[in-house]
Amino acid sequence: MRRPIVAGLMALLTALPAAATERDGETGDWQAVLDEAAGQTVYWNAWAGDAGINDYIAWVGEELAERHDVTLVHVKVADIAETVARVLAERTAGRDADGSVDLMWLNGENFAAMKREGLLGAPFTQHLPNFALVDIAGKPTTLVDFTVPTDGLESPWGMAQFVFMHDRERVAEPPASMEALADWAVANPGRFTYPQPPDFIGSTFLKQALIAFAPDPAALARPVAEDTFGPATAPLWDYLDRLHPALWRGGRSFPASGPELRRLLGDGEIDIALSFQPAEASRMIADGQLPPTIGTFVLDGGTIGNTHFVAIPYNATARAGAMVVANFLLSPEAQARKLDPAYWGDFTVLDLDGLSDADRAPFDAIDLGPATLAPGDLGTPLPEPHPSWMTELEAAWLARYAGG
Repeated sequence: MRRPIVAGLMALLTALPAAATERDGETGDWQAVLDEAAGQTVYWNAWAGDAGINDYIAWVGEELAERHDVTLVHVKVADIAETVARVLAERTAGRDADGSVDLMWLNGENFAAMKREGLLGAPFTQHLPNFALVDIAGKPTTLVDFTVPTDGLESPWGMAQFVFMHDRERVAEPPASMEALADWAVANPGRFTYPQPPDFIGSTFLKQALIAFAPDPAALARPVAEDTFGPATAPLWDYLDRLHPALWRGGRSFPASGPELRRLLGDGEIDIALSFQPAEASRMIADGQLPPTIGTFVLDGGTIGNTHFVAIPYNATARAGAMVVANFLLSPEAQARKLDPAYWGDFTVLDLDGLSDADRAPFDAIDLGPATLAPGDLGTPLPEPHPSWMTELEAAWLARYAGG
């Protein structure tokens, strides 16, 4: 049964005025931006936990160097929160120009924190020519990050949705709800687990369960408050207390990351794993990291979906170069390559129906792979709760379960 949070949060997303204000801006003199960017080095701080994504970013760098004389340096980070802290430290030290970070891959609570603290520069997405190609009507989370309006401060570059991977030979009929997942885990002890929060996949699993069991799901769209957190999360802790003894290693320890979790699936230690990339299973099958028996499923009530973004800190040294990178990431060529599971399998933010036949053709030619659900089979994505819930959930989880 569809939980009330879907209607409540979707109403919030569609009511926001950002869709009009961001699309109304002029691209201005883009050639002046290109001229300024030529010769610049852009330090892009981005998560580096996936070899395929790293290779994709390297390809972006090669294209930018050839087309625009922009040098892209991938500053590989394990957690973008480290970069947020660095920008904050630079502002505290009075380094309001010539900062060490030009571009960041972020979303969720990290964007909310940077926006709140004034760590992002002037809005820029309205100046990107390719932003006009974004499907802001069909994909409203391209303008809203975990319920927080982006206001032009970050540019969308990929769509994500929470999916479950399963070994179809061992799990012929996968569980259709969070409650059914716990029932399956109890009946098949040791064959499921999730990464330890604050790993992003582990924290998303917590939010998926929170949405499923919260007495008042509409409250999740608002900032967390002391008087709402306890009642909203009590059913979640009851659920995890039941689930954990049936997990891999009896719930006494957890994988450290999403990639480690999926290695357990590939090694046959578990039968169900998690991903925020609907095409990841197909890519891993093609790479030989997962057996061909792996499939993907979502829950009947829907799974969490969001958009991930790039943003420019307020003190960036190569702001023009960073804008050129953000614009290229929105090009049909870059978006089509990113969608192809051979390279990444990350879903596009573009309005494909609005593209020319020539720009649409590469998307139509992509084989999403044997384990990838068709977009229509993914169901309606569940909007993210307000980012403050994630912060409090992670802290509470660590207090209750860290160390087993």
